[in-house]
Amino acid sequence: MRYPFPILFLIFLLFSCTSKSKEQQVLLWQERIEEEIKSYPELKKETLERRAIFFKEYSGSKNNKIKQDSIIAEAQNYLLTISDDFFRSWYNTPWTFHGHSQTPGEGSIACGYFVTTTLRDMGFNIPRIKWAQQASEYMIKKVTTDIKRFQQKPVKDVLDYIEAKGEGLYIVGLDSHVGYIYYLNGKMSFVHANYYRPQIGVMSEPLIGRNPLNDSKYRVIGKIFDREMVQSWIQNAPYSE
Repeated sequence: MRYPFPILFLIFLLFSCTSKSKEQQVLLWQERIEEEIKSYPELKKETLERRAIFFKEYSGSKNNKIKQDSIIAEAQNYLLTISDDFFRSWYNTPWTFHGHSQTPGEGSIACGYFVTTTLRDMGFNIPRIKWAQQASEYMIKKVTTDIKRFQQKPVKDVLDYIEAKGEGLYIVGLDSHVGYIYYLNGKMSFVHANYYRPQIGVMSEPLIGRNPLNDSKYRVIGKIFDREMVQSWIQNAPYSE
């Protein structure tokens, strides 16, 4: 059977699109996302400016606990929203074991440095290098007491736990890895510097699938941005090593 040229051309295009590798599709999707956000220096500057506003409002409400609680709640929502812009800025930055880049898209970054660098750049006064070089649970204990451990449990147990805890940002420590679980608007994703795909590196992916979160035997989950942590952010309080 003979096909007219336009039909052959459409078949060729369809085959070309469907034959793209999964990694190419991830890269193209993340490149489109990057177009929607500010440059990284602008993002950091805006976040620090917003923190200064929160600090002024919080300091001016010393005798009004209800007002201070309202300011902290607003800051929690702001940090949860803006953190996604920080993560997306880092998408496609390659992973290497010793990577410690401080600039998205330049050099490479290891999993621990990805977590501590993004927290620092959001305005948390943390020892970036020291924490990045520790076991993940060390870092998690520094920023929250809301911690849950899973030993030899299916990853679905983690999903059920986070769903029950509610939307927010979580740090997740694994056998030999660390990253974030970001839960907002009913969508849950694992955001990390992925050593399974080192050329892509920093990415967001489903919790269930072939990734370190799914394959790890031990998982420690810490929900962050609680009242105490956000108050420390507003006041630029330093964290100990």
